[in-house]
Amino acid sequence: NIGVEYAQKNIRCNAVGPGYIETPLLKMADAKMLDMLKAKHPMNRLGKAEEVAELVLFLSSEKSSFMTGGYYLIDGGYTAV
Repeated sequence: NIGVEYAQKNIRCNAVGPGYIETPLLKMADAKMLDMLKAKHPMNRLGKAEEVAELVLFLSSEKSSFMTGGYYLIDGGYTAV
């Protein structure tokens, strides 16, 4: 685990796993497809790029100074279903 390997050097390593995020590419899909994707999420919506950015910002900040070696899903509960 790279998080363990670099921890002694005070380097934190974490991974972010985004689900379906509203992007220009997804916006090209038809409304029926978008509704189907949204329905697969317990939150009944797609994620926003800003939400992923906020998680990355948090993981890059001192507020997460004791977090390393983790994989953080940001998928609206998609993988929990």
